[in-house]
Amino acid sequence: MTDSSALSSGSFYAQLDNSQTTKKHWTTVLVSGMGFFTDAYDLFIIGTVTVLLTPIFHLNTGQISLLNSASLLASVLGALTFGRLMDKLGRKKMYGLEVLILVVGAVLSAFSWNFTSLFVFRLLVGYGVGGDYATSAVITSEYANTKSRGKLIGTVFAMQGLGLIVGPLMASLFLATSVPTDLVWRLLLGMGAIPAASVIYLRRKIKETPRFAYSKGDLVSAAKSMEWVTGKQVTVPVMPAEAFPARELPEKNYSLLSHKFLVRLLGTAGAWFLMDIAFYGNSVSSPLILKLVQPKGSLLSHTLIALAIFAVAALPGYWLAVFMLDRLGRRKIQWQGFLAMALAFAAIWAIPGVSTAVVPFLVLYALSYFFVEFGPNMTTFVLPAEIFPTKIRGTADGISAGAGKLGAFVGALMVPHMLVWIGVRGVMGVMAAVSFVGIFLTLACIPEPKLRALESLSGEDEDTTVFSDHDNLTEEKPLAGVGKQ
Repeated sequence: MTDSSALSSGSFYAQLDNSQTTKKHWTTVLVSGMGFFTDAYDLFIIGTVTVLLTPIFHLNTGQISLLNSASLLASVLGALTFGRLMDKLGRKKMYGLEVLILVVGAVLSAFSWNFTSLFVFRLLVGYGVGGDYATSAVITSEYANTKSRGKLIGTVFAMQGLGLIVGPLMASLFLATSVPTDLVWRLLLGMGAIPAASVIYLRRKIKETPRFAYSKGDLVSAAKSMEWVTGKQVTVPVMPAEAFPARELPEKNYSLLSHKFLVRLLGTAGAWFLMDIAFYGNSVSSPLILKLVQPKGSLLSHTLIALAIFAVAALPGYWLAVFMLDRLGRRKIQWQGFLAMALAFAAIWAIPGVSTAVVPFLVLYALSYFFVEFGPNMTTFVLPAEIFPTKIRGTADGISAGAGKLGAFVGALMVPHMLVWIGVRGVMGVMAAVSFVGIFLTLACIPEPKLRALESLSGEDEDTTVFSDHDNLTEEKPLAGVGKQ
């Protein structure tokens, strides 16, 4: 029998933290990433759809704003709900339900018959999207090893970049081939169901994360999950975590209302809120912004310009961030990204004539997109899944994601009105101010998680021993009845 006193939760986690990156890690990333491909497609395609629907449904500015922002508002509730339920019921029980909701909403949206029906169905889409934000980052984080955790979580989010490109690409193809407008908008909305539907089954088959299972004292499930992802036999204590009271923090220290975690939550939720005001405000309303900058351009030309910006600036930003997260660190990438965004937006606002000169505007606009992605759009997704304890990680991540989507709702709702009130130049001035505040929150409230174990970041365990021998992590015997899966 294993001598349980010789093996703490820290040494158990170290077997996962120090493992090599395996195919199972990438399986988890792929299953999670397909959801984010769909999320981006569904959230951003609505900007093109509302332009097409304006003469069909006779939409006014207020209705356009509501349709552009409906999913974002609902995603706040989805993130809060799924984040909390993950901590109460487990990661596995919730995973897959969020994309099922998204699929149903996307299909129904394609069959909308008026403004009201589309508004309601877009709320359903958004609820599923919010749930995906809360679940995917946490699950990927709790399966990841320490040295590649940023890259693994970041790759999930980088799939958003592909969704940003596929949406305008499909719209451009339909518009260029003279497909009837009344069919185009339905196809664009309905296609969002396809990638999400493809991973429902796979998500339901994902095992409970070893960290959540261990935190609940389910040692057998924890060992099986860890062996599934690492491909190696693991060692666990024969008694539940409660057998080690000296190594357990008091329950009150796991409260989000404690000073330590409340400050962190202010940083993650606040920075995400501010970033999404700028990102979604500009992205969802990009057809309207480009129409003001280039009044004589067609919807097709503006859609192609948006596609070019996403492909040339945004997509490389996503993937550069993925490869640099575990090198430069999340915190540094975030505040420097905010700074570059602020400078690009401020230049459009401060330099006379830039907001009406197509080429200079597009250069600065594209530069802001690059640093949104090689910056806070990536890191605000990664950070909340790393810097909170297991028992409240889902809730904290859900609140952070919900705050982000609240910011996205504010941006998507207000930018169409602001373009009328203060024009493109004024909107960019507001975005610059928002970005400067993001720098402060990042530096004041958020610790650097790079190459640190999750339990070290949260203070969950005193023993955070790092093993250098991946093949012989401990001399203790594996738990009876648990072998390689």
